[in-house]
Amino acid sequence: MTADENTKESTNRKLRDGTVISDSMTDTVVVAIIEHVRHPRYRKTVQRTKKLYAHDSKLEARVGDTVRVEETRPLSKLKRWRVIEILERAK
Repeated sequence: MTADENTKESTNRKLRDGTVISDSMTDTVVVAIIEHVRHPRYRKTVQRTKKLYAHDSKLEARVGDTVRVEETRPLSKLKRWRVIEILERAK
């Protein structure tokens, strides 16, 4: 194992996949995370959407792209995530 692999294993940062819904801010994209949860009483599956503000230093992500984001230290008032990679480009 190299030192780089060691540091990757020791950090337990959350990873999420989502869709970019806004890229109008400088260095920041808004990512929508969709989760399917079973309703506690009615047992029907419902869809919940969470908006995450993510840092995109390379300015590569565009609206509609599917991206992977990683939890990081607070970068601003709302920004706690960083774009790791673009999984799929918008069509």
